[in-house]
Amino acid sequence: MNIRLFVIAITPALAIIFGIYLSDRYDREPLRYLMLTFILGALSVIPTIIVEEFLLKINIFTGVFGAFFSAFIVAGLTEEYFKRLVVLKVPYKTKYFNEKLDGIVYSVFSAMGFATIENIVYVVYRYTNNRYIGLYRGIFSVPAHGVFGITMGYYLSLAKFDTDKKRAKRNLMRSLYMPIILHGIFDFILMAGIPQLSVLFVPYVIYIWWLNQRKLSKFMYDSKSRFIDIKKERE
Repeated sequence: MNIRLFVIAITPALAIIFGIYLSDRYDREPLRYLMLTFILGALSVIPTIIVEEFLLKINIFTGVFGAFFSAFIVAGLTEEYFKRLVVLKVPYKTKYFNEKLDGIVYSVFSAMGFATIENIVYVVYRYTNNRYIGLYRGIFSVPAHGVFGITMGYYLSLAKFDTDKKRAKRNLMRSLYMPIILHGIFDFILMAGIPQLSVLFVPYVIYIWWLNQRKLSKFMYDSKSRFIDIKKERE
């Protein structure tokens, strides 16, 4: 294994989870659950690959339709489903998932576990002759998984803490299909092979970062307000 490429591959995801961890400054999650979520997110690559291989075999479409199927179904649906499943099966059910920011924190950790393994495969093994693949994926692909994780966690938290059951159910569904849509568009722009569409790639990346930064900032503010209220009650 090329150690230099390995370090390049894992650095973006580690930087993102460190940033998310620091963002959760008022009621930080137990490290054991964060690491468990990260590890299970990494292991979710296994069922994802199995399902993706099956879906690719039954893909009867070609051209733009084939790119659409690959972007939204093969990659978007499969990857977001298993990353979300990790959060739902482990941290979502614990007592530590006790504020809205937690949904984003755990979802990003799951997403970064997945993105770490995916990046190692691409950078260290598959495209070792491409000197720019690590830079490209570090700037676009790995952070994109983080963005999809923020979207997922945002709606998971809205679902968990909403007393309206119908609205909670809608947000639980949004926690799956909204990341799929964002992921699908991201991949489709790259896969479609349409020059006019590729011009929209960087603006799209900037837009989804801006959009999800607002979601993150909103829940960070909620976390701070909750901390202040608890502190006042204890005084």
